[in-house]
Amino acid sequence: MSHIPLIFIIAGEASGDQLGADLMDSLKELKDVRFAGIGGQAMAAQGLTSLFPMEELSLMGITGILRNLPHLLRRLRETVETIQQMKPEVVITIDAQEFSARIMKRLHKLPARPRLIQYGAPTVWAWRPGRARKIAAIVDRLLCLYPFEPPYFEKHGLKANFVGHPVARETARESHREQNLLCVLPGSRQSEIQTLLPIFGQTVALLQQEIPSLKVLIPTLPSMRHLVEQGTKGWSVDVHIVVGDEARRAAFQKASVALAASGTVALQLAAAGLPFVIAYKVGKINEWIGRAIIKTPWACMVNILLAFHTFEPGFVLNRKAKEKVKEPWIPEFIQDDCNPEVLTTALLTLLEDPNARNRQEHAMEEAIALLKAPAQAAAKSTLEEMNTPLQLRKNLPTL
Repeated sequence: MSHIPLIFIIAGEASGDQLGADLMDSLKELKDVRFAGIGGQAMAAQGLTSLFPMEELSLMGITGILRNLPHLLRRLRETVETIQQMKPEVVITIDAQEFSARIMKRLHKLPARPRLIQYGAPTVWAWRPGRARKIAAIVDRLLCLYPFEPPYFEKHGLKANFVGHPVARETARESHREQNLLCVLPGSRQSEIQTLLPIFGQTVALLQQEIPSLKVLIPTLPSMRHLVEQGTKGWSVDVHIVVGDEARRAAFQKASVALAASGTVALQLAAAGLPFVIAYKVGKINEWIGRAIIKTPWACMVNILLAFHTFEPGFVLNRKAKEKVKEPWIPEFIQDDCNPEVLTTALLTLLEDPNARNRQEHAMEEAIALLKAPAQAAAKSTLEEMNTPLQLRKNLPTL
């Protein structure tokens, strides 16, 4: 009986779980392979039995990691030991970067190790650029979601391929927008939901004063449904909560505008053509740390993509870059700007000003077009790496 290669995949968040599931599906179409690793419901649907619940890795900020450090270290040891026992041909890490980086460092030191692939590049263009050299020292290949990313890593000798973003492969659907239906997306982490739902609830109350017929729809994860239900009990409008990817996609086609936490959901909204406002807020400690190390002037990926595309070549994403753009393509309000009054004004603009909606719709369409890559690019790059002898790899800088 012929040997069937084993691929070990690690994902720690909902977006990474979906990315992993898409990769598994593509790999199965190209080759007979087996899977093990850590993932959520989407990867489970593709046949993965998770080593432990993926949610244990979905920690927010420095404080969240420190509080759970002993448990994370135990999971780290467990994961490395499992990989050593199972001897996969390839290990692929997708997100949960602090956890994944430590896995890769330990595996890289093994005398007989698997090929190591990171799917999704560290955001070195936004903060801690030194991570590009460090990741080049511990992985064999990097699969990049954004077209401007490979050069940041190739200069350190790492094979980096732009493989496209999964949102660009989503099939466009006909929209049937319902007037004055607000889609609220408070995030996928517990800490995000607990912070943003009260602010979003106050925003909804103010918006309802201007639009009495306002309706609210909240797509969320099954694991977060109870938290969202509890957090919206005192809202001034009836809230319809839906769970699952299909329900989320349907909500994006039905709503007339969205209020969303910063994150992967911004690209999903752009792919659906639903105008939206981005909002985000973290605790004071994480804010202080973020201001010290994060250099990008924008949080929304649509704004970052279009800035790189508009000002290339030689564009540097730093706070001075904001001077080149009169206003971002997607309105975003972070920290102190994330307040009900400001958010209400921005949402009213998108609901009542056709020109503002048209400008944003054009920007979203342009951004999604930039994310397209050949079909199955990530799976093909994975199989190419799996078939490349390790001794052919270039000498890379050490940590």
